[in-house]
Amino acid sequence: MSLIDTVRNTLVPVHREGYRFIAIFFVVSLALGFLWEPLMWIGFVLTAWCAYFFRDPERMTPIDDDLVISPADGTVSSVATVTPPEELGLGSEPMLRISVFMNVFNCHVNRAPMSGTVRRVAYRAGKFVNAELDKASLENERNGLVIETKHGQIGVVQIAGLVARRILCWTRESASLEAGERFGLIRFGSRLDVFLPAGAEPRVTVGQTATGGETVLAEFGSAKGPVISRRA
Repeated sequence: MSLIDTVRNTLVPVHREGYRFIAIFFVVSLALGFLWEPLMWIGFVLTAWCAYFFRDPERMTPIDDDLVISPADGTVSSVATVTPPEELGLGSEPMLRISVFMNVFNCHVNRAPMSGTVRRVAYRAGKFVNAELDKASLENERNGLVIETKHGQIGVVQIAGLVARRILCWTRESASLEAGERFGLIRFGSRLDVFLPAGAEPRVTVGQTATGGETVLAEFGSAKGPVISRRA
């Protein structure tokens, strides 16, 4: 990552969901300072991290209905063909699943991977095991969306992690989403799974770094030339 990219992803607006957490970190830091000054400075460092965690940068999203865009920042942890979660209602046939794992230093704003209409929003309670593990897709607390796209229905699942204790989803059934549009957020460390129907070809590999709203995870149809981007 270049210096410009680093600055672009650091000095950015903070999402409103983070305001109260930043305030709590700051107040606790001041209180600790009355007990022992070094604790106050440690608290300020943690406050700065909290602000960094809730950053909400703008992204340049490719405009192409054949492309599947990463819904989150993080590392591609899995590219596999598996049966989608039952609550999505996508059937029992295996689908291409691409997983993006977010650690506590990644931006946690979630974005729509494709443009379409939300057909289903399905929350399911569960465990909080390490989201990087494959079993997290079935065992952890999660919230799934089914989006009707030009290429059929796709699934997007927000999965809580070992530290995460709150999944936020701002969209609703029948709502329209544009690729790259913000639809949710997870606190504090988690994973996003994208389930794709036949015809989707992966464009990433396990271990690759993904940027939410920008990185192409998969593509329908043949390869194309340069893509047009828009700010989202």
